[in-house]
Amino acid sequence: MDFEFAELGKDLDPEGVHPLVLAYLGDAVYELYIRTRLVTCGIARVKRLHCQSVKYVKASAQAEFIRSIAEKLTEDELAIMKKGRNTKSNVPRSADVSDYRYSTGLESLLGYLYLKNNKKRLMEILEMLDWEEDT
Repeated sequence: MDFEFAELGKDLDPEGVHPLVLAYLGDAVYELYIRTRLVTCGIARVKRLHCQSVKYVKASAQAEFIRSIAEKLTEDELAIMKKGRNTKSNVPRSADVSDYRYSTGLESLLGYLYLKNNKKRLMEILEMLDWEEDT
C-alpha cells in the first residue's frame, strides 16, 4: 500500500504537530489500512467488512496492538507514542480510559510516521498486526 497523500503535508514539521492532530491523521491511516487489508482478503459484503473492521479499530484492539509491539519501537517512536497516550482528551463512555489513551498513542505514532513520509516503517508497524484466521 502506498500513501502518496503525505506529499500534501510535506511542509509540516511532524515534531511540531499536536499529538491529537497526529492521532487524527493516524486514525485515518490505520482505518484505511484495515479496510484495504480486509477487502484484499476477499470479503465482498459491506456488513461483514464493517463487522470485521470494528474488531481492529476499536480502542481495546488498538491498545492491545500497541502494547504488544512496544518493545519493537525505537526510542523516538516510543516517545511519540507516549506523548500521544499522555495527551488529555475526552474519552468516549464506551471506551476504557487506559485503552483509549493507548489507542491515541498508536494513532499519534502512525500519524507521525505518515507525515514524516516514512512509508517503510509505517508499513512495518502495520504489518505487525496479528490477523485472525476467520478474516
